[in-house]
Amino acid sequence: MSALERRYRHLLRAYPADYRHDRGDEIVGTYLDLADPRRRWPSPADAADLVRGGLRQRLRAAGATDLIPGVRLAALLALTTAAFLAGFWALVEQNPPPTEAGLPVFGPFTSTGIVAWLTWLVAVALVLVAPGRPTRVAVAGAMLVTGAVLLVSPVAGLPRPPLLVLVPQVALGVLALAVDAHLPLAARTLPTIAATIGGTFAATAGNKLYWGSYRWTSEQLLPAVGAVLLGVALLLAAGLAMRRDWRGSWAAVALLTPIGLLSVHILAGAVDGLSGAPRPTYPTMVGAALAVGLLGPLVLPAAVALHRRRQRDGAGQLRTTPADPCPTCGARR
Repeated sequence: MSALERRYRHLLRAYPADYRHDRGDEIVGTYLDLADPRRRWPSPADAADLVRGGLRQRLRAAGATDLIPGVRLAALLALTTAAFLAGFWALVEQNPPPTEAGLPVFGPFTSTGIVAWLTWLVAVALVLVAPGRPTRVAVAGAMLVTGAVLLVSPVAGLPRPPLLVLVPQVALGVLALAVDAHLPLAARTLPTIAATIGGTFAATAGNKLYWGSYRWTSEQLLPAVGAVLLGVALLLAAGLAMRRDWRGSWAAVALLTPIGLLSVHILAGAVDGLSGAPRPTYPTMVGAALAVGLLGPLVLPAAVALHRRRQRDGAGQLRTTPADPCPTCGARR
């Protein structure tokens, strides 16, 4: 066995064991036939293709064929939410604190956050004209810039948005990386519309929004946005479930982590046991954010495992119906 074949077989472990037993030789043989004889390692494209194929087969084996289309739906909702927030904050950044306040600024802007918000708006523009790889690259770039603002600004002695503002944006970006490359035009316009609404909302407040806006945003706007996102996800889940389409349900599960991070102020206030408008302590907010960040990603695989158990009949076989959708596009056969 050559080194290349051995490495292809290692990647083949992404598939369920019974599928590997039945078709493993055929799959590896196809890749070897198409590979350059001098190659010693699988190409990145081949590796990604094998892992994606293995994930689809595992989802099919679990009876969760709606999951990938559901995550793509969640990605569109996440990108739309991130676009609204970026549009809002890009306008807020243009209202720095008055000079007499003696607070640090970033040139004519409130903070270095303007760099991050502008990169997010570039990604929003790209999804309208070039969905797919260009949009995913732009979203990844916006996430990196947001992380750089978070890490570099304190070192350089420059003001930046609060941690509880930047972290949810990155979480939304992680999910937005799964945005569908074949979105219809109406869906592609949603992030642009959201960014425009966010900017208009900030503009209506005028000069009332300056350096204190980030604190107000983390306490008031972010939980409200999280509540709206949760409400939209649940409505979609209920509406699609009426047609025995479970994409909305999987989308709601996938969105729980960013929704939780958007709602950290409310969650931390509940932990502190305060009534009315929550005023949690900073350590409690950090603890709530860490809890959501660590536990949230476990919800989706746990939901898949639970779904798999419920889909098995008394003999341990997967229940299937003629209406099972394609695990890639969600189309009903």
